[in-house]
Order: sequence, then structure tokens, then C-alpha cells
Amino acid sequence: MTSLAVYPVLQLPAIQPGDPLARCLYDAIGASGLQLETGDVVAICQKVVSKSEGRVVNLQEVVPSERARRFAEAYGRDPRLVEVVLRESQRVVRMERGLIISETATGLVCANAGVDQSNAYKPGYVTLLPSDPDASAKRIGREIRALAGIPIGIVVTDTFGRPWREGLVDVAIGIAGLRPLLDFR
Repeated sequence: MTSLAVYPVLQLPAIQPGDPLARCLYDAIGASGLQLETGDVVAICQKVVSKSEGRVVNLQEVVPSERARRFAEAYGRDPRLVEVVLRESQRVVRMERGLIISETATGLVCANAGVDQSNAYKPGYVTLLPSDPDASAKRIGREIRALAGIPIGIVVTDTFGRPWREGLVDVAIGIAGLRPLLDFR
């Protein structure tokens, strides 16, 4: 690689559960005046991956546990949301000052186990992280390759807050079609 260029895909429609994300992305890339080339890498936010995979939860259908109710009451949070966070957590690292820092089933340590209310499917819903972000990336890459006829890399990203610090970072949570690390040993 001798250069890096970043291009926004502006024509992506609002993704709904069950939408064919690879087809939507491929069409949006073309509608944005871009053409995929061998070796390109497409970065996709986890939110659209989660929505397309149906990883959304209607909070009205959640029955909170006693633990979720106690934490929610102490910190003024929605007990149903806390329950979803606890369900998505493999391990709770810390619960403090209304924050839940937890480890997900895939080993990510993040706020609220990645459960997110912003830009969710509908009001009253939350999105969950993809259950296997690497598998999601692999599937999307395979489907785009079938459409474009060329191999590309896929990176599924999520925005992580930095616990008890200011600022956000975008993190690759799923990767396929490229080597994410270089070994200089």
C-alpha cells in the first residue's frame, strides 16, 4: 500500500432488520459515485450491521431482574435497559456512578456491553453488538465480492467511550479480508 484515501458513502438508506446490508452498501457505493477496486477496505459502523442482523431489542418486552432494578433505582436509569446490558455482559467489570463497564461475549470491554439507544431501529428499541463481528464482516465481504467480482476487506467499527475519561475512539470490532496486525519481530 502506498496511499490511503477515505471516501464517505452518502447514499446508504436507513437499514431495517432483515435488510440485505451487502446489497445496500454496494448500491450506495455506486450511487455515491464510487467504484470498488481490488484491495479496497470498507469500514461499516456496527449499528447498521446490528440492525440488518436483527440485533435489536424492544425495551417494552424486557422484564428486569432484581439486580437491574436495584442498579437502575440507585442511578436513575431505565431498569429494562440495565437488564439488557447485564444480559449482553459476559462479565461486569464495574458498576459505578451510573456507568456499567462490562466485557462482552466476544471479549470487548466497553460501556453498557455495547447496548445503544442512539439511532436505534425505532423509539423504545436498543441495538446490540453483532454476536460475532468477525463472522459478520466475513459474510458482508463475501456477499459484496459476489456483487462486485473482486475481493475487498471489511472492518466493522464501533465508537467506544473511554471509561471515566473524555473523548471517543472508533474501534475495529470485526475484520475480514485483510491482516489487521503487522508483526515486526
